Amino acid sequence: MLQKLLKYQFLFEELVKRDFKKKYKRTVLGMAWSVLSPLLMLLVMKLVFTQFFGRTMEHYTIYLFCGNMVFAYFNESTSQGMASLMSNAKIFTKVNVPKYLFLFSRNVQTFINFGLTLGVFFVFCIADHIVVTWKFIFLLIPIGGLVMFNVGVGLILSALFVFFRDIQYLWSVFTRLLMFTSAIFYTVDSYPQMVQNLFLLNPVYLFICYFRKIVIEATIPTIWFHLLMFANVVLVLGIGCWIYKKYNTRFLYYV
Repeated sequence: MLQKLLKYQFLFEELVKRDFKKKYKRTVLGMAWSVLSPLLMLLVMKLVFTQFFGRTMEHYTIYLFCGNMVFAYFNESTSQGMASLMSNAKIFTKVNVPKYLFLFSRNVQTFINFGLTLGVFFVFCIADHIVVTWKFIFLLIPIGGLVMFNVGVGLILSALFVFFRDIQYLWSVFTRLLMFTSAIFYTVDSYPQMVQNLFLLNPVYLFICYFRKIVIEATIPTIWFHLLMFANVVLVLGIGCWIYKKYNTRFLYYV
């Protein structure tokens, strides 16, 4: 796969540039929306939920920011990745290129947006008097895991979207449900231990929780937590790669 990426490096770079420019085409603020969009959502959530959940919680703004930032990246990456094959059908039906390049280019574009938001997040941490410690380096673990997880989900969704167009509507409903079960604006501490354990079945919640443990609690998650998180990543990425390998040639007959 790495050799093919190097072979088609020019095409890959052009796809990333095209996707990035296309996202902000005919917008006045352009790239600024990458930062403004999550900040506006954060503002709305803070105004709505602070009175209910954040009255007694320290660093509630950062707590919200962690959840909103991670989920927004997951949602954008997977939603855009889902359409990556269909929107580039005119290219791969005429030119023999690795089809996963189109998905990877979408993921790079969304990762750039995430990186810009992450920079603003660190500014908010400092403004909220959170001490930046050496443990912040461990944030590379959930970030790397989230990138691979998004790629895996994107591989699955983009393949399913070729065969079943209804998947876009089902995914929209599913992500909305996932948002409310990822503890973005509320805590799980008040729930019984059994219910708290059920939250760990949500991979997105694991990434959000990892961020909060490092930034707010200044603690490193347990080995068991790491194993659970990466088990989800390996499983989803493995399924996505298998689907692409198995149905690679059949994509041409359905686009």
